[in-house]
Amino acid sequence: MNIHVRKLSLKDYNDLIDSMTQAYGGVGGLWTRNNIRDLIGMFPDGQLGVDVDGRVVACALAIVIDTQKTDITHPYREIIAEGTFSTHDPEGNVLYGIEVFVHPEFRDLRLGRRLYDARKELCEHWNLKGILVGGRLPKYHEHADELTPRQYIEKVKRKEIYDPALTFQLANDFHVKKVLKNYLPGDLESREYATLLEWNNIYYEPKTRAASPTKKTIRLGLVQWQMRTFRDIAAFHEQVEFFVDAVSGYGADFALFPEFFNTPLMESYNHLPTTEAMRELAKLTEQTQQKIQQLAVSYNVNIIAGSMPFVDEANKLYNVSYLCQRNGKTEEYRKVHITPNETKYYGMYGGNEVRVFDTDCGKVGIQICYDVEFPELGRILADQGVQILFVPFLTDTQNGYTRVRNCAQARAIENECYVAIAGSVGNLPKVNNMDIQYAQSAVFTPSDFAFPTNAVKAEATPNTEMVLVVDVDLNLLKELNQYGTVKNLLDRRKDLYRVSLTK
Repeated sequence: MNIHVRKLSLKDYNDLIDSMTQAYGGVGGLWTRNNIRDLIGMFPDGQLGVDVDGRVVACALAIVIDTQKTDITHPYREIIAEGTFSTHDPEGNVLYGIEVFVHPEFRDLRLGRRLYDARKELCEHWNLKGILVGGRLPKYHEHADELTPRQYIEKVKRKEIYDPALTFQLANDFHVKKVLKNYLPGDLESREYATLLEWNNIYYEPKTRAASPTKKTIRLGLVQWQMRTFRDIAAFHEQVEFFVDAVSGYGADFALFPEFFNTPLMESYNHLPTTEAMRELAKLTEQTQQKIQQLAVSYNVNIIAGSMPFVDEANKLYNVSYLCQRNGKTEEYRKVHITPNETKYYGMYGGNEVRVFDTDCGKVGIQICYDVEFPELGRILADQGVQILFVPFLTDTQNGYTRVRNCAQARAIENECYVAIAGSVGNLPKVNNMDIQYAQSAVFTPSDFAFPTNAVKAEATPNTEMVLVVDVDLNLLKELNQYGTVKNLLDRRKDLYRVSLTK
């Protein structure tokens, strides 16, 4: 499944009609081809669709208004000038949301949230003060006899009542600015009431028009995973989803799990030799990878799925990490450097590919644990443009962890990139060779004035299950490369030495 948000074109109209018809269930009017043509013509950036495998299944329409000229408390039809959209003002100060709808078959993918995130980015790009939308109250009719609109809204805020429109808006950082009466005449479900909702752009700069987007800030969610037994794979997946939900709730762009975080499932095979037990575990990898890919799409977060064992067609056992992107794409990285333990106990093979992955948040790389102790790999990734290096790891002792940590920090400094490491904690007494764990997950930065003085952006509490949420600014890397106190990448003596792949 390939999912991405893009601008609408008039060629999408047949898809829009189908999605609108299904979404509205025959209730309310549909946007005409002329409506869509007019909106695209006057404000193409504001007309967005979610494309799923070449089909537009969700849509958001918007205009820019000047709140000094357009009274935002007026009924909906007046604000959109009876469908002529003549209130659109390219020099306005607020993005006004006209419409959002999602085809019912795709609502479990949380596509509405993607559209709202895209609107926020658009708002920041054009240096607008915020977003205004009028929100129906489709469940109010069920409570109108005993609750005023204000009381109903307060109960929705406290999650005592679920309203599909207002609950969604509040979850996307909108707040109620005003209660509107006669907003949408004929809306019996809402008793013709609506909420005027607002999202404020904290990057707004008065009296300026941004020529480019604001800082390219990426939010990372690192899962410091507690090793525990699970009754079955469904319980394991439930715990994974718990953490994905948590980091997604904080607006993370990436979630990182540790190396071999699925080894608790080896308990059922503990009676087997360790090599056979690991191969049995590998039979569950595809199911888990598919589940995590589904979570990446559903929760709108790119997930580095730690690492798991995988047996290829040649019957070779590998240690593999999957990059499950929120657009539906899955890519893999096979651990290149196999530790003596992995060779001795599991008979694992090393992978033969070193490359960066393109994501919607820049170029990222993956190195699994021992890999980060080999500086050549990091330098090769740096030459390919890596901005964030993810390192899922598994260490049993503090000195093993120290090797990973110190080498990861060195990779960040010498390659002018961010490095995020995530490991497991706790004990697995019923799984051979996985009995104890030690970890302190962290995000490391280059070392210069724009970064923390110790080059540590953030770190978790040692040996405690938790989530570490960290923002990193990719623009700082560009500035460092060109204007840093020292220029590790630019000052290399390529006339004297070179690091490159041999195959």
